[in-house]
Amino acid sequence: MNAPTPLPIRALVAPVTPLEQNCTIVWCVKTKKAAIIDPGGEVDRLMGALAEQGLTLEKIWITHGHLDHAGAAQALHERTGAPIEGPHPDDQFWIDDIGASGAKWGMPDARTFTPDRWLHDGDKVTLGETEFEVIHCPGHTPGHVVFFHREARFAQVGDVLFQGSIGRTDFPRGNFQDLIQAITGKLWPLGDDVRFVPGHGPMSTFGQERKTNPFVADDVLADD
Repeated sequence: MNAPTPLPIRALVAPVTPLEQNCTIVWCVKTKKAAIIDPGGEVDRLMGALAEQGLTLEKIWITHGHLDHAGAAQALHERTGAPIEGPHPDDQFWIDDIGASGAKWGMPDARTFTPDRWLHDGDKVTLGETEFEVIHCPGHTPGHVVFFHREARFAQVGDVLFQGSIGRTDFPRGNFQDLIQAITGKLWPLGDDVRFVPGHGPMSTFGQERKTNPFVADDVLADD
């Protein structure tokens, strides 16, 4: 029997900020080049995690413009020089609000930023010698994107989908129907075997959520 092919990426989840947001460090196994997805805060801790794994930060990726996901992007960029990629430009107004939100939520170090690259549906982002696909999934916020590695069957979905739940849609420019359509029309076709890191809480798979999630399970939507 042949041994399974080693995966080209690895990931480490590091909850940050008082909101316990799942910041994810992903890296190319071959080159040890890393991306930090959604650095909401605690830059020193994230830099320590990079050093512990022997990684070099190459990219900063943002799923959406909320404070807990993007509040430390500028500080991390200034510390390392790594470019910020994402989110979709429809989240500009959320990024502009980061400073005010930080003051409100007790995160005074949170700062606004200008992405080096805005992302759109169908874009690719590179990391070392590997590549992730960008999927625009509006609903929680209008400019939310998901990062998907097809070979590894891995996605970082931010606040689109959670184990047993979905993202809130009661924020400005949130839209429940857009979110349901993004999940069922863009994420489910990627495959039931895809494991995902949500913005908060434990990992799951798309297949598990299609069976048990009370908002987007197949049998729940079939009854609508």
